[in-house]
Amino acid sequence: MTAPLVIATRESRLALWQAQHVRDLLVRRFGDPVELLGMTTRGDQILDRTLAKVGGKGLFVKELEAALEEGRAQLAVHSLKDVPMDLPAGFELAAVLEREDPRDAFVSPRYAALDALPRGAKVGTSSLRRVVQLGALRPDLVVEPLRGNLDTRLRKLDAGEYDALVLAAAGLRRLDRGDRISSSIAIADCVPAPGQGIIAIETRVGGAARAQVEQINDLAAGLALRAERAVITTLGGGCQMPIGAHADVAAGQITLTAIVTSLDGQRVARAESRGTAADPEAAGTRAAEQLLAGGADTILADVQRAQASVDHP
Repeated sequence: MTAPLVIATRESRLALWQAQHVRDLLVRRFGDPVELLGMTTRGDQILDRTLAKVGGKGLFVKELEAALEEGRAQLAVHSLKDVPMDLPAGFELAAVLEREDPRDAFVSPRYAALDALPRGAKVGTSSLRRVVQLGALRPDLVVEPLRGNLDTRLRKLDAGEYDALVLAAAGLRRLDRGDRISSSIAIADCVPAPGQGIIAIETRVGGAARAQVEQINDLAAGLALRAERAVITTLGGGCQMPIGAHADVAAGQITLTAIVTSLDGQRVARAESRGTAADPEAAGTRAAEQLLAGGADTILADVQRAQASVDHP
């Protein structure tokens, strides 16, 4: 009997949905048994501080990578936006799946859209990128970091602790909570995180499962990812920096929108570039160069100093 392929995954509802989705795709294509190895990561345990203060989004993947290294699993499934730019030696992203809606979603039981919120309304969200872009878009709002799983955040909203939430549309749709989306926020108004809406599959380099995983790779999502991550690479930023980048891929052409925003929302550098599927990184590099010409280097340096002062007062 064929030994089952094992997928390491976080145990949140969304993470389990994503791992089950990968399992189902592999079983349908190859027919071999696939099992899940649920794990709790440091990122799941620390909920009272922002990720920037406790080590970044890499806290969501380290335990899963340990399972791969120790041979307890052959695959790890992640939300791509949670995967650090640089993987440890011996690990690789073997495939990505077709992208879900990459936009941010406005969720409120009382208001239809972001522009309908009254002055002083309290908005909860889970990333520095959203906090600063929303601050630039609506400086009259009180935008606060809000962590925890999706159900916890929605309960706090329904209890009246917040007037609205801004969440990734992809997670809501995947968990059949699309009915909670009051409206989608245009990409131009709140540029998504690089890789938002993409599920990634990580393996050991040369791992036996790679050949199977490659069969479910989505080319368009992979091209978008390469363009978006090239923005971060050129800027020298990381997952916890206020950088948005989104690439639209159609008919072999790439259109990329990118943004860098200061912590107070007062300074914004924007860029748009075009490229081709033959060299998606070039589109990302050109966008990053435009951002740097617009002052992104100064903005990011100020953010790094501010974060360092919080970590080491």
